[in-house]
Amino acid sequence: MKNKNSLRLCIGTAALMSQACSPIIRVQAPDKPITINLNVTIDQQVQVNLDEDVDDLIAENPDIF
Repeated sequence: MKNKNSLRLCIGTAALMSQACSPIIRVQAPDKPITINLNVTIDQQVQVNLDEDVDDLIAENPDIF
């Protein structure tokens, strides 16, 4: 009888200890706002191609613009 009580006590103690070691997961919103830093560089290249006639017209009238 003494061995059965000791076994039950050991099993009960092991069960309680295993419950005490279980991890707790908490989901909560952060206190500070989330900041996202985006370093973006935009380069723009514009090319203008003029016809020969337009080039000649500009050369003849430099004050047109």
